[in-house]
Amino acid sequence: MNTTTTSTARMPALYIPHGAGPCFFMDWNPANAWDKTAAYLRGIPASLPARPKAILLVTAHWLAPQPSLSSAAQPGMLFDYYGFPPHTYELSYPAPGAPQLAEQVGTLLAEAGFTPVQDGARGYDHGSFIPLKVAFPDADIPVLQMSLLKSLDAADHIRLGQALEPLRDEGVLIVGSGMSYHNMRGYGDPRSTGIGEEFDRWLGETVALPEPERNARLADWAQASGPAGRLSHPAGREEHLLPLHVVAGAAGADRGAKVFTDRVMAVDISAIRFE
Repeated sequence: MNTTTTSTARMPALYIPHGAGPCFFMDWNPANAWDKTAAYLRGIPASLPARPKAILLVTAHWLAPQPSLSSAAQPGMLFDYYGFPPHTYELSYPAPGAPQLAEQVGTLLAEAGFTPVQDGARGYDHGSFIPLKVAFPDADIPVLQMSLLKSLDAADHIRLGQALEPLRDEGVLIVGSGMSYHNMRGYGDPRSTGIGEEFDRWLGETVALPEPERNARLADWAQASGPAGRLSHPAGREEHLLPLHVVAGAAGADRGAKVFTDRVMAVDISAIRFE
């Protein structure tokens, strides 16, 4: 059990890789493919300035016309992956929800011009419960899931994050859960290695820039990153990148840095931290 005192210390904002399906809880080939990613996730709590009051997790696996918030006091499980071993459909993550935080976030988003939706039926999808089960296995920190926008508009996702920045000073850990490379046809293909490496390098350079330039590049990422961007995140399927845009918006003036990179299935995947 984590006994660190909960604090209102300003939290970093994180963009993390959540792996492939329930990859951390099953056999994989090769067996050690996800070991480094799991070790990074397990190290997150010790890297924080204090125990989070709550976790606001922006998941790549929830798209909605307007920003939607999981408002249940005790969310259930949503097994939104297919074809994996039976035991992976018996995983549980009984972390409490955060309905009061959902109301607060709804107010912040409405003030920023969005029309947020409270969703009391939404359970924890695998973009949430898989990485959280590795990073915070005690499941004793309240979690609020937030959707992406179906529009996939990069600038709007940055604006979402900007509305959320004040929460970091209230001890809320903002996490964007996705994958920095997510071209399903490219995984495992050696021809993708250079592409993934080039896009990963661009991401690292971009998040380290001052806020105005960083956000401008992220808003125009598909053009600014060159061919490697769209080859890493095909058109209409960039939902695994956009949690980064929310996190970058929530970063405010804080600079970002890649804090973890590994080559998995022939491509580089990274985690990014703003503080």
